[in-house]
Amino acid sequence: MALDGVFLNLIKKELESVLIDGRVDKIHQPSKEEILFTIRTREGGYKLIFNTSAGTARVHITNTQIENPKTPPMFCMLLRKHLSGGKLISIRQDGFERILYFDFDSANEMGDICRFTLAVEIMGRRSNLILINCEGKIVDSIKRVGNDMSSVRMVLPGITYQVPPRDKRLSMFDFTDDEFKDSLNENSKQMFSKALTKIFEGISPVFAREIEFFALRGEEKVCSELTDDEIDRALFFINKTASEVASGKNRFTALKTKDGQLKDFCFCNINQYGGLMITKDFESACELLDFFYSARDRIARTKQRANDLFKFLVNTSDRISRRIANQREELKECAERDTLKLYGDLIMSNIYRLEKGMGETEVEDYTKDDMPLIKIRLDKRLTPSQNAQKYYAEYRKADTAEKMLTSLIKDGEEELRYIDSVFDALTRADSESDVAELRSELAEQGYIKNSRIKGKPSKALPPIKFISSDGYEILVGRNNKQNDRLTLKDSDKTDIWLHTQKITGSHTVIRCKGETPPDRTIEEACVIAAFHSSAKNSSNVPVDHTEIRYVKKPNGAKPGMVIFTNYRTVFVTPDEELVEKLRAK
Repeated sequence: MALDGVFLNLIKKELESVLIDGRVDKIHQPSKEEILFTIRTREGGYKLIFNTSAGTARVHITNTQIENPKTPPMFCMLLRKHLSGGKLISIRQDGFERILYFDFDSANEMGDICRFTLAVEIMGRRSNLILINCEGKIVDSIKRVGNDMSSVRMVLPGITYQVPPRDKRLSMFDFTDDEFKDSLNENSKQMFSKALTKIFEGISPVFAREIEFFALRGEEKVCSELTDDEIDRALFFINKTASEVASGKNRFTALKTKDGQLKDFCFCNINQYGGLMITKDFESACELLDFFYSARDRIARTKQRANDLFKFLVNTSDRISRRIANQREELKECAERDTLKLYGDLIMSNIYRLEKGMGETEVEDYTKDDMPLIKIRLDKRLTPSQNAQKYYAEYRKADTAEKMLTSLIKDGEEELRYIDSVFDALTRADSESDVAELRSELAEQGYIKNSRIKGKPSKALPPIKFISSDGYEILVGRNNKQNDRLTLKDSDKTDIWLHTQKITGSHTVIRCKGETPPDRTIEEACVIAAFHSSAKNSSNVPVDHTEIRYVKKPNGAKPGMVIFTNYRTVFVTPDEELVEKLRAK
């Protein structure tokens, strides 16, 4: 998966149509490797995101709500100093290289207008965002590259900006048939799809494979094995696609597996996967990228901000699991306690036959019909009565241990479920406020220290709100504390409560207002509940639902833990598109 040069060129055209002559209003840095500009134009404000992460590098307009850190990083402050209030003059691209240059005119401290260029390089793990002054010198970059990181090209403040090394390739919009055939001969030993990425500038592997799929009808060949008909079909497909892209008649397609995992995208329709993939079309390149990366970015930002919390929860879960495993092993040893009591009883019933100093005895087991002989070890230092009392004492110890271990294992399993529920909520945390709420919850439960955070604390967000197709309000708790509040305080007794069966997830409530919601609303709420659980990527997820009146919280139970009765179970498959469609705007 890669944002290729052709797709980037289409992004450039979209940005030029709405952002040119706009002014930089705000600059934020939501995470270590991304910058967010708010640009004001006559038509309104647009959020432009620059991402330089290895697997998600890109630039596009976004409509996603992104929470920004309270303290801006140094590179963000530098961009604010030089570009705040600046006017976007032009957006440039050298051929179909994966680099866009944003030229800004902004006033310096003396009031003079200066030209600054922001170069966004979309190159996998070498992706970067570089601020260049009017003299072509690097002011700074989001990633500094020294001699120890690259011997080919350094990116450091004060040095002259150099364009990354570039191979000579054909443009799919301007080439001749002979040039294409000559290039195939030069790559005769290469597989056709791999050769195409070397021949044409700015095309991704998925588009190269689509050319191969169309030309070779699903086969794979090296370039030297291609027939004239196959080369002609390849040329036809390339020229046809280039014509559609140039005229704006192309399709923007995202690919995802049947279980909803997003896999790839392209600027044309993709048929090479057949029925293995589901395609989704978009009106614009920016809209596609915003859809494709928004969920992934949210998870990445959350992990970055709450990395210590993830590690703590994983370690705590492992520790509890090991403790429970050890307790279960000890419990197995307690299973022999009845034998200890039997030995004591047999010694007492045969005490007249025993003497002090005996190492063992063999007596009849009168508890069984055939009365088999049983050997019992004795302590030579003790009298027969004392040996019997010793076995009774061991029996009482094992009996007490079994009761205690059973209780400890039950408590441990409940604690493990609680930690898993916090971990599940953390994976679905959308903002820094959500993470702060989970930290506070763990501190109240005594798992971590309640550290004081400088500045005004983040305001807790309300439950996530959805509107069913029948107009009923559906609320989803963001964490365990909010789950308790939503279920036990903020809902009416006749409201419908939902939760995945024996699976960690959020409490979900249908606000009924004294009415009985239709089956469609209940089914949609079940899908929402399944989506906001650890079974998000599963199918046929069991979801229990009942009225709030039948949901109770046991005394001493941890946050989010409840018991319920009089419920029904519905099996549903989480559907992200349906959930987003029902989300309240």
